[in-house]
Amino acid sequence: MAEKIAKLQREINKAIIGKEEIVSKVLTVLIAGGHILLNDIPGVGKTTLALALSKSMSLKFKRIQFTPDVVPSDITGFTIYNKETGSFDYKEGAAMCNILLADEINRTSSKTQSALLEVMQEGKITVDGVTHEVPEPFTVIATQNPIGTSGTQMLPEAQLDRFMVQLSIGYPDREAQINILKGRKNSDPLDSIESIVSGNELLEMRKAAREIYVDEKIYSYVTDLCQATRDHELIRLGVSPRGALALCSMAQARAFVNERDYVIPEDIRLNFCDVCRHRIIANPKAQMESKSIDEILEEIIESTAMPDVTR
Repeated sequence: MAEKIAKLQREINKAIIGKEEIVSKVLTVLIAGGHILLNDIPGVGKTTLALALSKSMSLKFKRIQFTPDVVPSDITGFTIYNKETGSFDYKEGAAMCNILLADEINRTSSKTQSALLEVMQEGKITVDGVTHEVPEPFTVIATQNPIGTSGTQMLPEAQLDRFMVQLSIGYPDREAQINILKGRKNSDPLDSIESIVSGNELLEMRKAAREIYVDEKIYSYVTDLCQATRDHELIRLGVSPRGALALCSMAQARAFVNERDYVIPEDIRLNFCDVCRHRIIANPKAQMESKSIDEILEEIIESTAMPDVTR
């Protein structure tokens, strides 16, 4: 499995050049069984990343461009009367896939955004009282543009809390930019990506990651970090219990990717900001002191004692 993960990273890096750390984090989220929120400017490769993931894993991929006229049934599907059978037939929506790219999710209405709540949490879709299972594995990769916010609808806290992490790809460095230009001269790098892992193999990786050993001291460390966000003088809304669970799942997945059968404190530290930044709401005092969410989270990490865990 470790060898296949390394091959996956190499395949995806064909299309996402110079962003090895981001690719590694995204694969970790997939193994942890979570959803991803990409908060970034246009044109840095968010869609390309989602496509590269689906191709390298032979997963069914669908993309929905969120605009104000998108309605919930576009996501969940709908039932339509069949004259021949005299019954109502279910027509699948965009969420019936393995990887759903929800592009610019904040450009649609709150009603449409809420259509994702059930499927992201439970892996099910209920239409007209009938529940439909979505294919496994299932992951939502949603994008937001933090610059062009005119006409957008902010995601509610309940929606944000269902994303395991919030990441940003960012600009490539100079060397990577040159390689991107060269690589796109005659062909699309996506065309060269080969399938490395099947959906069933990804499910096996998820099962193996859930069995990674977590010491009692690690649970206490996660609890201390999350409690610190709830008690912090600059934070109005701290990390939820779902966020604490996500932090443990990410730590287990990171240990798995790094070929360990146990979690170490560094697995928690290195995932803390990614898991928590979209779950935190700062209060007016933080704005007055010009403190960003990431700066506050870094302070919490530094002020919380790390446990001594050996195995």
